Amino acid sequence: MGSPRSTADSDDRDAQAPSGTGAASRPAASRAVLVLVLVTAGALIPLLGPSAALRGTGEAAAPGVGGTGLLRTVLFAALCIPAGELLVTRLARQVPGAPPAELPRTWAPYAACAGFVAALGLASVVATGNLVPHTLGEIDLGGLYRSRDGVLALLEVDAFLAAGLCALSRRTSFCLWPPAAVIVAEALRAHPTTEHGPLLGSCLTLVHLTCASLWVGGLLYALRTLRHWRTVPAAGAALLGLYARVAAVLLAALTATGLVSSLRRMPRETILDQLTETAYGRALLAKVLLVAVVAVLALLARLRLRRAADPLGACAPARAELVALSLVVAVSGLLTALPLPIRWS
Repeated sequence: MGSPRSTADSDDRDAQAPSGTGAASRPAASRAVLVLVLVTAGALIPLLGPSAALRGTGEAAAPGVGGTGLLRTVLFAALCIPAGELLVTRLARQVPGAPPAELPRTWAPYAACAGFVAALGLASVVATGNLVPHTLGEIDLGGLYRSRDGVLALLEVDAFLAAGLCALSRRTSFCLWPPAAVIVAEALRAHPTTEHGPLLGSCLTLVHLTCASLWVGGLLYALRTLRHWRTVPAAGAALLGLYARVAAVLLAALTATGLVSSLRRMPRETILDQLTETAYGRALLAKVLLVAVVAVLALLARLRLRRAADPLGACAPARAELVALSLVVAVSGLLTALPLPIRWS
């Protein structure tokens, strides 16, 4: 008599389990939708920003500046995800008491797909002489091999394709190289050989873009991991503390490289004028203000992590920091499409 009853109880518990799981997954799904909405709103900045940035400056915008800025925003965001996952995965191994093999599902394949589409779109622009193609016949694919910008554009397309294959094959040892190739290509593209000191400029951009990718992507994956580890809050707090220390170094490197890069393009005696009278300067000023907000939010998260009774209470300012960082990525995409300021002598 006892055996059938036990079997019935077990069946009841099994029948109730999926219901609870579905109820728990609904808030997670709504949060994911909210993140997507915020990221989409940030991605619209390159489309809405050029007209405001160029108004009254007397500068002429390049054809399709909004679309180009949007594609670069997607490309930068696609770089952040795999870089951040690699960083936080390494940090998670140093956390005592962390759940073994308990990390969120990777978003690297989706990021590689988005990056591939964005890189392909940017390559098509380069293939038409930096004009927006309206028909396939206007795209000269063979011409990509005859110019430096074309070769770099093709390298980015191939790198994102390789990143997707690495992510699908689960070969984490190779996942680092495709994003690194894209960062190198972007650093070289941003500083053509006709520029004064292109090697220095490329090195600054290389460090700046690497640190930005690790910071933004690392925070996203750290917050996802904290949700995944909600049953072991001590491990989650330890992981957030490790990330905060790394983020402080990344912020210092970002500030230093960004300042030097700005001074190279806008000399000290003209920088105040160009910050308000050029489109590039206005977008740069907006980026600086957003980074300042991010730094304040990061400090609040660090203080709350140290003082709060529940260290995971630091997640609230950290989530706000992630939203602000997504806007920084969008403004960075816009910056790459705006005309460079005139270097007055």
